[in-house]
Amino acid sequence: MHFKELYREANEQAAERFALVAERIAGIAKEAETAEPYASYFKKTAAFLVELAGLYEREEQGTFFSESMEECGRINHALYADILPEAYEKSYANPAYAVSVFGEQFGTAFALLAAHIRGCIREVFRGNLMRITIVMELFVEIYNSLEGLTADASPEELLSREKEIRQTIYWYFHDYSELFNETAVERLVNPAEDFETEIVMKSDLSDLRYLYRYGAYIGENERGIAAFLNGMSEEEVQSMADTYTEGYRIGFEVTGKDLSKKQTAQIRYPIGFERMVRAAVLNFEKMGLKVTMRAMGTAANKQYDYDHREDAAYYLDKAYVERALESWRNSFEERKTLAAGLAGPAVIEVFGEEPFSPESKKEALHYSDKQQKLCVYQRSQEGQITNQYIKGEERSFTIIAYPLPAIGERFAEIFAETVKINTLDYVLYRDMQQKMIDVLDQADKVHITGKGANKTDLYVNIWKLKDPAKETAFENCVADVNIPVGEVFTSPVLEGTTGKLFVSQVYLNELNYQNLEIDFRDGMIEQYTCTNFADEAENQKYIRDNVLMHHETLPMGEFAIGTNTTAYRMARDFDIAAKLPILIAEKTGPHFAVGDTCYSHEEDNVSYNPDGKAIVARENAVSALRHTDMEKAYLNCHTDITIPYDELDKITVIRADGTTVDIIADGRFVLAGTEVLNEPLDRA
Repeated sequence: MHFKELYREANEQAAERFALVAERIAGIAKEAETAEPYASYFKKTAAFLVELAGLYEREEQGTFFSESMEECGRINHALYADILPEAYEKSYANPAYAVSVFGEQFGTAFALLAAHIRGCIREVFRGNLMRITIVMELFVEIYNSLEGLTADASPEELLSREKEIRQTIYWYFHDYSELFNETAVERLVNPAEDFETEIVMKSDLSDLRYLYRYGAYIGENERGIAAFLNGMSEEEVQSMADTYTEGYRIGFEVTGKDLSKKQTAQIRYPIGFERMVRAAVLNFEKMGLKVTMRAMGTAANKQYDYDHREDAAYYLDKAYVERALESWRNSFEERKTLAAGLAGPAVIEVFGEEPFSPESKKEALHYSDKQQKLCVYQRSQEGQITNQYIKGEERSFTIIAYPLPAIGERFAEIFAETVKINTLDYVLYRDMQQKMIDVLDQADKVHITGKGANKTDLYVNIWKLKDPAKETAFENCVADVNIPVGEVFTSPVLEGTTGKLFVSQVYLNELNYQNLEIDFRDGMIEQYTCTNFADEAENQKYIRDNVLMHHETLPMGEFAIGTNTTAYRMARDFDIAAKLPILIAEKTGPHFAVGDTCYSHEEDNVSYNPDGKAIVARENAVSALRHTDMEKAYLNCHTDITIPYDELDKITVIRADGTTVDIIADGRFVLAGTEVLNEPLDRA
């Protein structure tokens, strides 16, 4: 089945509505019958919708991609021009600008609407007429609320119309939450939703016009990485794909999960990596797996994304959340056979863009305390529902990362070094890491301290083994699901895990943090701060929103020692430490995850290290609540925070009898049998 067949019935239902609303919008684009400054907003936004409608028709007729590469680029740029950094200051999608023009009464709603309309650009290229139609109808309804408004309208009339707009937006998201959730689940579990698959497998990848078929913003990174991969040999590309898909296969093997029971893998990939992804699809087919796909482009403007991250605050309430959860469950129930066949995600990440420190705008929509609690509740319930249909004990994943051209002039060298890091000798690391685990398993606690300006002084309580001959508290992580190789990790015992975690600079979830400082008491976050903003309240809100994910506190879900000193050396040699993704950065020093453990929803499964010992430290006092209060057991977040070797003094094992042994001292590996890890550290 072609992906457009999935839209056929809905598109037929939408066709008449689309024709009517498109005609209405074309009229508004010519003349908006309302007072200024509202008329200018509606005319400009209507003109944009007219452009989208025209693109939909051209895409349906198959004429868009007969254009030259230059014309495709011009059209793509025009779709996103309004939110690009150079234009964003005076964009209606910028909440600060919208509020300055329309006041808070209408500005936040207009900025939300402008962003929501842009969110359906990619639906135009998918041919999803129903989605385009309902967005256009929302625009017309909001215009109707202000049609006929005069410049001398009374405050009472303005308030009445603002309430009408608020109700329109509320019911739009409330009523269509079912459609949005059905679409999300369908694209996750159904290989027939093959929009991206068709681009990857059927395009002439030597003709870079294929990049514009996604409808996503296409910048220098996408064009650059696609051209770069086109310059690689078939053997080089196949090797990259093999590393990626073998990691996925081995992930099932080492955890004792049966991949043969599954029918589908989900590929998440950056636009521009299609040559590698095509090879990966063929590899998955040899494993008996079809694929679903999710293509990701680099952001047109990260500040724009940041400004709109909490737009749901405009309409989010308990009734909305309950309806959304009901439709989420129904969407999975209707696709339960497909969901059961999903083996899990295979992810390709990218890195290299400049670390982003956002501007916090008071005009942007922000969740209230009550809404933050609702968000936490919704994510928790969605996670539980998803796990019922895509069972954690049956699925696995893999993740690998590569640099983008944005990383600088030495991109080709960095790319080659990254490929090398992704294919390091896992046997060598496995054996060295086992030596660490043999000592760590003797620990009552582990003491981690920073050096110089780093204030880290932290005690981590370690799981006590009942049968050391058959059990281990630490997982020996080699290059399977989590590429590249290089860490040992555990789920700490929360009680007694106390002290300060500090790092001078770290890049978490694409956001930059300066002098991040987190204090733990009995494994739970007690205090936190950073120095990104002059206002301490802003610093704390920044961390709560983006690290704690609106939770009041989070447990330490993971303690790990990264061993990939080769990756650390690469970061220093090329001066790209601040640009490394978590996937690689976490291997370049000890790291601590806040949120769920690494064994979330899999605590009761047995898995083993290469030496045959069962990994028993799989839960903590929070995840143990799954037996009595599932809602409180899972936080639906897991963020790794790494201390680089050059900010690290010691990692010391403290045994129950008070004796100690150092794993690392003065930022160097000192345990017998691990000294080879210092060689990259010693290379200036």
